[in-house]
Amino acid sequence: TVTDPRKVVVVVPFLDEEESLPVLCDRLRGVLEKEPEDFELLLVDDGSRDGSAAWAAACAEREPRVKLLSLSRNFGHQLAITAGMDHADGDAVVIMDADLQDPPEVVPELLRSWREGHEVVYAVRTSRRGESWAKRLLAATFYKTFRRMASVDVPLDAGDFRLVDRQVIDALKQVRELHRFVRGLTCWVGFSQSAIHY
Repeated sequence: TVTDPRKVVVVVPFLDEEESLPVLCDRLRGVLEKEPEDFELLLVDDGSRDGSAAWAAACAEREPRVKLLSLSRNFGHQLAITAGMDHADGDAVVIMDADLQDPPEVVPELLRSWREGHEVVYAVRTSRRGESWAKRLLAATFYKTFRRMASVDVPLDAGDFRLVDRQVIDALKQVRELHRFVRGLTCWVGFSQSAIHY
């Protein structure tokens, strides 16, 4: 029997990303069209004031694989990610930022690890080019402090760029804190976890 391919939804929260959104969407389409899964781009507007929401709406009008979720105001990055996960209907969800710091060309590697059975696959930066030493120090200090305070091991240099399986999404829907730290929650709920370095 022939089964339908699994579906992957890429959730992209954005705030005033008029210049980067078209580039990101083109690059995502280029890599995802080569993969066996069906895909959808779910763009989450977190209260943009530039032309990015209008661009996303026009893109969703002309392309069936693009959807737009517009929040009523700016709720913040973590709640925009949460809204996207809540509305995504895929077998897996890839979360990535719209500012092109997360390279779309890494998504196939996340998918390969998911196909191997991992339910959370996070992308870990091997370097932080373009960031000041102060920002790198602050990030390292935050993660080390967080690891000491929490009973959860949140990988160093892993941002929100990750793939999350449907089982994990369903578990996260049961966790409804208002002040959210999604990358910590995806580790906290458990499941099989893996890292891809880029």
